[in-house]
Amino acid sequence: MDASSSPRNIPKRLLMGPGPSEVDARVYRAMTQPLVGYLDPALLEIMDQIQARLRATFRTRNRITLPLSGTGGAGMEAALVNFIEPGDAVAVIVGGLFASRMCEIVERCGGKLSRIEHPPEKTADLDQVRRVLLGQKLQVLAVVHSETSTGVCQPLEPLRELAQETGALFVVDAVSSLAGLPLEVDAWGVDICYSGSQKCIGCPPGLAPITLGDRAAEVLLRRQKPVSSWYLDLNLIAKYWDTERSYHHTPPISMFYALDEALRLVLEEGLEATWERHRQCHLALVQGMETMGLTMFVEDPAARAWTVNTIRVPHGVDDARIRNHLLERFGIEIGSGIGAMRGRIWRVGLLGRTANPELVLLLLQALESALDENGFSCPRGAAVAAAEKVFQTVNP
Repeated sequence: MDASSSPRNIPKRLLMGPGPSEVDARVYRAMTQPLVGYLDPALLEIMDQIQARLRATFRTRNRITLPLSGTGGAGMEAALVNFIEPGDAVAVIVGGLFASRMCEIVERCGGKLSRIEHPPEKTADLDQVRRVLLGQKLQVLAVVHSETSTGVCQPLEPLRELAQETGALFVVDAVSSLAGLPLEVDAWGVDICYSGSQKCIGCPPGLAPITLGDRAAEVLLRRQKPVSSWYLDLNLIAKYWDTERSYHHTPPISMFYALDEALRLVLEEGLEATWERHRQCHLALVQGMETMGLTMFVEDPAARAWTVNTIRVPHGVDDARIRNHLLERFGIEIGSGIGAMRGRIWRVGLLGRTANPELVLLLLQALESALDENGFSCPRGAAVAAAEKVFQTVNP
């Protein structure tokens, strides 16, 4: 047999970058189930389960709660193109690459954009946001909860109040926070929230969970013009997920199996327990990094996402050489900076199954070795010992 026709032997990696994350064996097994048609009763039952589990994970009772066929970028685009018409006033709080992408989508929709920028290593200044929005009547106020490009976690509740004052729909990107950081869609007054399957949910990439509150659903129904994207038209997609079961497109059926099982795992552990596991692993990782002599990019501990951890590349250290060392010697992937952060930071993902004490210690040990062999001196074994002490403190 021609070797080119044989299945490719993909190396096993430990995914500790900003996504995708590690996938549980139960999820992989679920994906191998036989395909059925898009209206098969067995699939419709799974779809109903997915909706119920997504509502529990988003902490919402929203009727329109479903996964879009596409990655987190599809969620972002759907959350904006369905609700913005030409001339609508839209404000986006920008501290990183993914919020900047929101701005580009707003402009492509013909929205009148107010871009409210803040330093990438800090959360937004609420007084500045309030001054910019003073007296405005907005259609949308959009923010990234956990900015995957910088590792900043933006508090949502104060922004909800500003959205209410301006009459805006409150749109939240939860791609790297859903199931990893506390998120309460209903209690925090979030109108539209979306995520991605490949991060804290622990599923392969390919689906974008999204949920719409009643206000958002009403805006969608009374649009003056058809949504510019047929594929992401939520009015059409929702009809496949409700009792009408109206065909829109052939869905990625194996991914539905995977998402159903991944959400089952999240809820078996319990959301609060899942959040706490991410928090503990984050604290231990930070302690280990700082003991090693490294500096976190986000200085304020309260502003750090537990899920995507950003570390400054030390002066004189080659970012790519360290990452390649980790990959080739230990099979561990961590992320580089992207956009303006390229070459300046490393991004370590503690996402879903990767938020694991054993993996945190393994990474610290490997990074210590990589740095030492590349001329950055750090005390041998101290980082692992410091992280272990954190785990012992939170789990006596």
